[in-house]
Order: sequence, then C-alpha cells, then structure tokens
Amino acid sequence: MSVTPPEPAPLRDAEEERRRILNRLRRLEGQIRGLQTMVEAEKDCHAVLTQVMAAKSALNQVGLLIMARSMRECLAIEAIGKDEVIDQALEILMRYVDLPDSWTPPPTEPA
Repeated sequence: MSVTPPEPAPLRDAEEERRRILNRLRRLEGQIRGLQTMVEAEKDCHAVLTQVMAAKSALNQVGLLIMARSMRECLAIEAIGKDEVIDQALEILMRYVDLPDSWTPPPTEPA
C-alpha cells in the first residue's frame, strides 16, 4: 500500500509561518537585551531569573514551531510509508527534546 504525500503548504502559508517565526525571534532578542540590562543594573536575582525562564520558554516555542514546520515540509515531500513517516517524525522530535539517555522509543507494532 503506497501512501500519497499531502500537498505542501502554499507558498503564502509558508511565508506567513516564516514571518511569525522571525517575529518571535526578534521579540526574544529584545528579551535577551532586557536581561543584559537587568544584570548590568544589578536587578533582583528573582526578577532576573523570572525573565530568564520567560526567554527560555519563548525559545522553546520557537523551536517547536520550527520542528512542526520541518515535519510538515520534509515529511510531506517524501513519498514514504506510514512507519517511515513515524520514524522520521520521532527522529526530528528526539533531536529537539531533551530526554534521559536511558529513554528508548516503544517498539513498533507489527502491521
């Protein structure tokens, strides 16, 4: 059984997504500059750490957007089977997610 790959997103959608990612990165850049200013001004550690966590969360969100885009674009283009799509999606996810070294993916169920 062959799997027909879905149509890639129209260019307009891809451009919009790229613009959203860049906007988030620009906001994140501003957050980092604000953190530098806070440290230079010797602001309260709690306030600085709160902003560090906010920046970390924002960066994680950008990573998830990029990962989702990668999965949609890269996996949709290739004419591959369901198991291969799942394996490649897990590979992309594993590169991004920080899991313990002892973690292993569950075994693939027979078809």
